Amino acid sequence: MAARETALHVLIACRKEEGWSNSLLKQHLASGGLDRRDAALATRLCYGVVQNRGLLDFYLQQLLTGSARKLHPAVRDILHLGLYQILLMDKIPMSAAVNESVTLAKKYCKKQAGASALVNAVLRRACQEKGALQSPKSYVDKYSHPQALVDKLKSYVGSKALEAMLIANNQAPDTVVQVNTQKTTLQALQKALEEAGAAAKPHSWLAGCLVLSGTGSIENLPGFREGHFYVQDAAARLSVLCAGLPKEGAKVLDCCAAPGGKSFAAAMAMEGRGEIIACDIHPHRVELIAKGAQRLGFDNIRAQVWDASAQNPAWVGQMDAVIADVPCSGFGIIRKKPDIRYKDIKTVQQLPGLQLAILNNQASYVRPGGVLLYSTCTLTQEENEGVVEAFLAQNQDFALEKLPLPEIFPQNETGMLALIPGQYDTDGFFICRMRRK
Repeated sequence: MAARETALHVLIACRKEEGWSNSLLKQHLASGGLDRRDAALATRLCYGVVQNRGLLDFYLQQLLTGSARKLHPAVRDILHLGLYQILLMDKIPMSAAVNESVTLAKKYCKKQAGASALVNAVLRRACQEKGALQSPKSYVDKYSHPQALVDKLKSYVGSKALEAMLIANNQAPDTVVQVNTQKTTLQALQKALEEAGAAAKPHSWLAGCLVLSGTGSIENLPGFREGHFYVQDAAARLSVLCAGLPKEGAKVLDCCAAPGGKSFAAAMAMEGRGEIIACDIHPHRVELIAKGAQRLGFDNIRAQVWDASAQNPAWVGQMDAVIADVPCSGFGIIRKKPDIRYKDIKTVQQLPGLQLAILNNQASYVRPGGVLLYSTCTLTQEENEGVVEAFLAQNQDFALEKLPLPEIFPQNETGMLALIPGQYDTDGFFICRMRRK
């Protein structure tokens, strides 16, 4: 019961507080005192429902006489949890899924007349008709992506890549860790993790990275407190490597740095030399960067509160490289933040203007001959190529420069790369490298 109740708490909180499921889940797991097994089940149920809400409504509608969307929100949440266990999980006894859901309805829907009876009837019918329910045909129902988002992604990635991306968005991402080569080696860390019972294998195309499974809490793994590794998706690490940072005495600015992964990647690429200024507008996030740098032993990182859109005269023309991983719509990280798919597309229309303003400001800090790296974790033309084209039209002293990529990728000549989930097993990501003439 504890796992299902925790999952329900998170779903209700997501709806009422308009928060992200990943952060709310962490809070509830931390305060709930669940053992490892229940925590894993709560996580699976929570993400499973958020990722498959459209599909679950598609099935639910076949089991109701009225409209699924007219149900009381808490009743609908409980039915989603029950249906997910019955229809999309294979190790949960159907009787347990029904009985526990009815218990939740009795506890959390007391003011809704007949709620527990409705939950009982619908879920028992789902058990009986599990193999006979109509299958979804549209991407909207099958992969639980709103039509407006499907259309937006299709216009960017194309028809051939679209379905593989939607499938990847509903899968649990691998845990990728970057080995801190200033403190240990990949082989030594891999051995320590395997001796602790975690599966660890070298990343297939990015050196210095391990892919983990069966880990439980990352913070409790050997080597974490000693700063031997940090968690970062391969796409984000690749973007920093594409900057081609110099090792000798370079000065680098990471203007939207929190929680610090790109600054840490830069520190390793620079072998602990030079200076990295890591900025964020929020003090508590700057503190996260500072603590991470201290744990990892990167004393060449200086964490600082600063607004990326505000000019700092002291930095003008001083940086060998500027990393501008700007705020974006986040449509490339749906597999990690599944709620993003339900964003109103119209709410992101103002982002390209902000992104261009940040990029123009950051460009002023790049010295002649220096590098400006622009990146996002989204997949829209307006926020990616569109911003770059607008920037270059206004800043003719910058030029695109081809990206140095691992052999698995086609040779790059454009200076721009879009990583699409389902292709290289990464987050969705856009990378652009420009050099000041």
